[in-house]
Amino acid sequence: MFPYRLFKWLALGVGFAFLYIPIISLIAYSFNDSALTSSWVGFSLRWYKDLFQDEALLRAAWLSIKIAVLSATMATLIGTWAGYVLVRKGPFKGFALFIGMLNLPLVIPDVILGISVLLMVIELRTITGFPEANGVFTIWLGHVTLCIAYVAVVVSTRVRELDTSIEYAALDLGATPLKVFFSITLPMIAPAVVSAWLLAFTLSLDDVVIASFLNGPGYTTLPIEIFSRVRLGVKPEVNALATILVVGIGALVIIANRIQIKKSRITE
Repeated sequence: MFPYRLFKWLALGVGFAFLYIPIISLIAYSFNDSALTSSWVGFSLRWYKDLFQDEALLRAAWLSIKIAVLSATMATLIGTWAGYVLVRKGPFKGFALFIGMLNLPLVIPDVILGISVLLMVIELRTITGFPEANGVFTIWLGHVTLCIAYVAVVVSTRVRELDTSIEYAALDLGATPLKVFFSITLPMIAPAVVSAWLLAFTLSLDDVVIASFLNGPGYTTLPIEIFSRVRLGVKPEVNALATILVVGIGALVIIANRIQIKKSRITE
């Protein structure tokens, strides 16, 4: 029993080490007074000061956050409804085709998805004249296409676990299906919806490939800006920006988890 328990904790420790040592190293070197990551000179906040004076990096960060929020919100709206329909209304005629098309972005390479959306945008521009040029809208469109499938999978998994007797009881008492969804079903799947939104936000914020096909002049996202800079070596300003993003997103995840725990306790 003791060797098994020791092996279990050892495996857990190794797993966490692989996950968090690179992140901890990145955070530590963002406070290093030296521009080199090979040696520690001393504690300093100079790179954070330089970061807030780097207009190009800040502009790319704001653009990526704005697109990620818009993409995650739209993908969550569409993906939540799609995941709900898959569980509650299926199987129906064409169900296999529908679920296959919905899950397609999960398995095809991002390069193929990026080219597909780009060709669609070009065709749309030829027919309607909109959009006039690649930019926020085209990147947003590509990211929504990518994220819908992930949202649908997360939400549909939660919907399958629900006790349908509560919903049927509300319907028997005269509630409309729409009222049942917003008053009963949606609060019960809210933790999954929040998790799906955070996942979609992260996927959009992290994307390089699709944005490379769909961005335009003056619309460089943060991952593309960072990728173009690290070709010549990782700069300390990038470490500082990554630290801010890690702390900010980590805080959002912790807050979301606390809200979900409170809601689950209230539901119980």
